Amino acid sequence: MLEVGKPLPVDVWNASGQLLLRKGQPVVSEVHREKLRAHEASTTPQDALAWQRSYERMVHAMLRDGGDVRDIARAPMPSEIRESDYVVAQQVHGGWLDLQEVLRGILYQGGMAINPLSRLVGIEQKALALLEADADDTLFCLFQALADNSLGYCATHALLCAVVCQLTAEKLGWELAQRKPLFSAALVMNIGMARDQDSLARQNSEPTDWQRTLIREHPEKSVAILRGLGVDDAEQLDIVRWHHAPNAPEGLPQTLASRRLLAMADGFVARMAARKTRCAQSAVKAVRAMVLGAEGDAIGVGSAIAQVVGFYPPGTYVLLAHGETGVAVQRGARANTPWVISLTDDKGMPVVRYQPKDTANPVYAISEPLDFSKVKVAVNLEKVRKAKVGLSR
Repeated sequence: MLEVGKPLPVDVWNASGQLLLRKGQPVVSEVHREKLRAHEASTTPQDALAWQRSYERMVHAMLRDGGDVRDIARAPMPSEIRESDYVVAQQVHGGWLDLQEVLRGILYQGGMAINPLSRLVGIEQKALALLEADADDTLFCLFQALADNSLGYCATHALLCAVVCQLTAEKLGWELAQRKPLFSAALVMNIGMARDQDSLARQNSEPTDWQRTLIREHPEKSVAILRGLGVDDAEQLDIVRWHHAPNAPEGLPQTLASRRLLAMADGFVARMAARKTRCAQSAVKAVRAMVLGAEGDAIGVGSAIAQVVGFYPPGTYVLLAHGETGVAVQRGARANTPWVISLTDDKGMPVVRYQPKDTANPVYAISEPLDFSKVKVAVNLEKVRKAKVGLSR
């Protein structure tokens, strides 16, 4: 797979550690290549992994551009490796609130963040692992966090947008190569106004003219910060740049669908977050606002978001028809029939024993969604997890 005449992006060694080719030198002939094979030519593990990432990116680009599978199979190794290909994930431990804290620190620090790329990759890997392990627990934790303003809004919003995008993209059958830059973009799209985003969520008045300008210009500012931090993925940067103007013709054609999905997820999550100036919208209203007036592909995307999140997402509150107040803990067979745990009885008294109830059963039908501010009973996450054991979707 080494192309004759092209410079190699790595040092090449033999089995005993002797340097055979220095980075930037080419394989000069077929005979030269066979000699390298005879000497068991190799690279360091670090270079090998980075080169592999570069190769995978090249293959993705060829597939995206309609390349023939046979041509792709014969393609040589690329002669360039990006700096970002060498980034090794910094392991992040804990659950969603731990990820939220680490991400908030990076977003707040912006261009001054130290070693942000390795930490962001670590956050991505951990977030995707938690999501794959239990999507309902993920949604529960993040929607509960969205209602807790003391945690800060910007990082919760970013994580929830990334999760909604990932679940929706999987529902739509998107390939990994298309999902990855979208997930990455969702986490950092607002790095250009993270602190101000939290301030806006807490202030008692409408945005000032200065704040409106910041909101309008922050995508470009975010891109500039990300470039300064070493982000060089063109698709990720393009999605960030146009997430408030997803149909902009200036963007990369291959990111159009991703930009539209992120814009819809961004608006959906924002509507479900309370402000000092307004109450949070329910998921039902947020979905209605999202698809109202939508045309073409946007209708399908909005429908997919509703299906993967549900009209009563895990972590949000509901009033049951027989008077009990409950919290949704798991998505059900349909978007409007989640599993619910009652928190108070029909007289408003706290319920001690957590018992999951299937709202598809008319006995436990949902009457209406409830704003979190109307629920005065704290939810015990560990009791929720124990109560859910044995449930199936």
